Amino acid sequence: MKVEVEGEPMPNSTKQPMTGADLLVQLLAEADVDTIFGYPGGAVLPIYDALYRNETSFKHILSRHEQGSIYAAEGYARVTGKPGVVLATSGPGATNLITGITDAMMDSLPLVIFTGQVANKVIGTDAFQESDVLGITTPITKYNYQVKDLADLPRIVNEAFHIATTGRPGPVVIDIPKNISEEVSAKKFKKDFYLPGYQPTMKPNPLQIIKLAEALSKSKKPVVLAGAGVLFSKASEQLKQFVEKYELPITNTLLGLGSFPGSSPLALGMAGMHGTYAANMALYECDLLINIGARFDDRLTGNLQHFAPNAKVAHIDIDPAEIGKNVATAIPVVADAKEALNALLDTTVEMPDHEAWKTHLQNNKEQYPLWHERPEELISPQWMLQEIHKITNGDAIVTTDVGQHQMWTAQYYTFDKPNRWVTSGGLGSMGFGFPSAIGAQFGSPDDLVISISGDGGFQMNLQELMIVKEWNLPIKIIILNNQALGMVRQWQESFYDERYSESLLDMNPDFVKLAESYGIRGVKVEKEEDVPSVLRDIFTYDGPVLVDCRIVRKEKVYPMIAPGKGIHEMIGVTK
Repeated sequence: MKVEVEGEPMPNSTKQPMTGADLLVQLLAEADVDTIFGYPGGAVLPIYDALYRNETSFKHILSRHEQGSIYAAEGYARVTGKPGVVLATSGPGATNLITGITDAMMDSLPLVIFTGQVANKVIGTDAFQESDVLGITTPITKYNYQVKDLADLPRIVNEAFHIATTGRPGPVVIDIPKNISEEVSAKKFKKDFYLPGYQPTMKPNPLQIIKLAEALSKSKKPVVLAGAGVLFSKASEQLKQFVEKYELPITNTLLGLGSFPGSSPLALGMAGMHGTYAANMALYECDLLINIGARFDDRLTGNLQHFAPNAKVAHIDIDPAEIGKNVATAIPVVADAKEALNALLDTTVEMPDHEAWKTHLQNNKEQYPLWHERPEELISPQWMLQEIHKITNGDAIVTTDVGQHQMWTAQYYTFDKPNRWVTSGGLGSMGFGFPSAIGAQFGSPDDLVISISGDGGFQMNLQELMIVKEWNLPIKIIILNNQALGMVRQWQESFYDERYSESLLDMNPDFVKLAESYGIRGVKVEKEEDVPSVLRDIFTYDGPVLVDCRIVRKEKVYPMIAPGKGIHEMIGVTK
């Protein structure tokens, strides 16, 4: 595939001189950007001045920390499929973005990040607020640029949006020295780009599709594993048709939740470290594993020696580097998930005979469901999430931070629709959940957005409450408060002889008063009997609310695959 864009003169470049910053603002509008998340500083003052002086078709969201900006951009990208756009200054502004850039790289989220830089003539002199943005971000971006000549800016911007959103999505950084932003020119600048070394394979090899069809027709124990690649390719409908056509059992990765209706009788639930017994045993016992858009990470597979030991593995992925990286693959299919599924739907496959397998898996679902106990005091977090699912009909966009509450939400809030689930998967970034809800709400302003966090992770970016107040975003912030770094505490209890080293948060702020100090309504709930009325109240309230929900302090996430164990060696499967 040849990627080439016709070069057109910039609309007013011959009529009136414009600065590089003005040109950038114009290019962003032409890229159909509607929202930018950012924070000003010295090296980007020309760009912020251009935002002030020019009428723009997009809005700028001022975070209170650059990490809040980039997590919000990730939430926006996750629910819209459009690239999240971030703007930060040089030095500490850029370095404050590093965790978010890494997070987006690992979870394949399309971002275009603009960082300011000191002037070209002082780069490399340790100038004030200089940092080696290219060097720092090279291993954590899909691609990065530093603009050396204003004439290159239009091409670079257009390339960046193309690279971020095509193939396997990912973050792209554009580092703009201050002198480039300030330079004035009336020259014609073209936007042509041709990337002969970047040609993602979209359509599958027909012979590989035939091989997969043949393997499916002979299989007695097939299972589908659907990952986030299905969501990125907008292939949820094709996946549903394929699975239902051949009545295939299906499980999801953490980030693939919502790509197939979780309430379907064919759905086995999430697989992996805290996956369901039915899902994990299906992966262990299957004879054909069809992986669509997942990367076989360690939290999914457990000990690789015990992962799908008797299965022929077929792996559909747009990134050839993922195929065979962790799990030996008999049928590699390098392609976009939607293109591959369409090809499979167009291929005649003899209906596999796997009734006994389906019955076996259904028995596993019925005999070993997820379970939890109801306490006499405080609140069961699992029950709380079931109540939230019930009152929202499972239609909300749900964001989480990282830890126990994240796993409980994945287990107990069943997603039937795509792009309603926003969480940090590969990097596991605490502090992600709340700012990502802000981005999700800007991306889907008419949808109900719920931010579920622990009391630890919420405090990492609580300063972004100011955005919620400023824009009156009707986000419902629910803190599952166990006065601990819950997952750390669980591991210390299970594997470190209950030595709770720095994991108990006996001193927390009053979250209700904290919310009120930002002008946001706060509610505290400590008894299960009060939960239904509190939930009805907050979900009918037209505005943001923070709920401090006091849950059982020592509740654990089960089932669990202990470190070093196989996917079939779960603990906590039954009471």
